[in-house]
Amino acid sequence: MRSYYTYILASKRNGTLYIGVTNDLVRRVNEHKEGLIKGFTRKYKVKMLVYYEEFDDIGLAIQREKNLKKWKRNWKLLLIENFNSNWEDLYFKLF
Repeated sequence: MRSYYTYILASKRNGTLYIGVTNDLVRRVNEHKEGLIKGFTRKYKVKMLVYYEEFDDIGLAIQREKNLKKWKRNWKLLLIENFNSNWEDLYFKLF
């Protein structure tokens, strides 16, 4: 069975946020960290994985991404705080 992930990256605690979806969280976050993806995350140095959710269905992961992108910023910050109160870079815990 395949897994899909909705994730949030941050530039720093309470910094710039990026929300994405992927089928390979380790690979995708590494691409962001290494600046391999042109665009928003490279421009604003958004590299810390601070939140993620796992799904069995890509449709659910995409819908969650779309919903989170519509949320007010303070709701997103509270979501992160409840999941990862120290704003640790969770990328290193995925191994």
